[in-house]
Amino acid sequence: MSSASTEYGTAIKEGEKNAVVLKDKKENAKNYKGFFAGIFSGVTKLAVGHPFDTIKVRLQTSEKSKFRGPLDCLLQTIRKEGVFGLYKGATPPLVGWMFMDSIMLGSLTFYRRLLHEQLFSPSRMLASPNGLSSRDSPLTNPQAHKLPTIGHAMAGVMAGATVSFIAAPVEHIKARLQIQYSNKKSERLYKGPIDCAKKIHKFHGIPGLYHGLAATLLFRSFFFFWWGSYDIFTRFFTEKTSLSTPVINFWAGGLSAQIFWITSYPSDVVKQRIMTDPLAGGLNDGTRRFPNWRTAAAAVYRENGWRGYWRGFVPCFLRAFPANAMALVAFEGVMRALPK
Repeated sequence: MSSASTEYGTAIKEGEKNAVVLKDKKENAKNYKGFFAGIFSGVTKLAVGHPFDTIKVRLQTSEKSKFRGPLDCLLQTIRKEGVFGLYKGATPPLVGWMFMDSIMLGSLTFYRRLLHEQLFSPSRMLASPNGLSSRDSPLTNPQAHKLPTIGHAMAGVMAGATVSFIAAPVEHIKARLQIQYSNKKSERLYKGPIDCAKKIHKFHGIPGLYHGLAATLLFRSFFFFWWGSYDIFTRFFTEKTSLSTPVINFWAGGLSAQIFWITSYPSDVVKQRIMTDPLAGGLNDGTRRFPNWRTAAAAVYRENGWRGYWRGFVPCFLRAFPANAMALVAFEGVMRALPK
């Protein structure tokens, strides 16, 4: 074999190797995009949705006689604590939701691609971060290039489980701060999120901070319905309307969030009961009532019947559309703006 042909063969191998390295770098960049864009989603969600969340948590965890309904809860909060009372407990989710949405949407992007490549259409196509697949090889059926709805739903469950390990302590601290009704700091058990975390850790350690983790994992398993319906709505608006992409993101994000809360709300009520249950011990915050999820669920029914599982649903439902619609517009917009 001549030296020219040998050099040619070596050049081809080097070219193939460089192509593989370049492809790997692009794949890693796509994964990082999802995590970065998720930060913007978290900030947007907090700004729009936290006042609704405060009303929801207070209705879920208070005695039935304390508030006549969402409007009464809102008016009492503003009258006694001012507008800033609606943003009590906002610091943990401000920091937490930046990480939570970054992890959730970043891992969602990763799991979509993983499922698309390994389970639903191995080696033939590549899932794009927003779930609308791009061609990797020419196939006759355009629908074959899209991750199926069940794939989006499965990726949602996997992302929900992943983010739960960050969400559990953040939501736990947030919930305890939100049910401190006094406007005087001297009368509150916790001065703020850091003080709350320190005190819980001092008397109950890491397990204390993760109080309610199992309930959080169960609650976030309902991401199956959120991301499955998000794909359904996205496909519908894309195929049946001439709406722009940001508008499609807005409507699909808002409507799918409504589906999620309709299916998951009872489990959220039980989760909040567990997270606001006294931890007892050195905290001197009362006597613990719920040793497990079943006990908390039974207590909700015993106190208010089946309606107890839907207490506080109205502010939650009102919050879900604008907060999540704007969050997903921010996420998808950043994803499109970042270099491919």
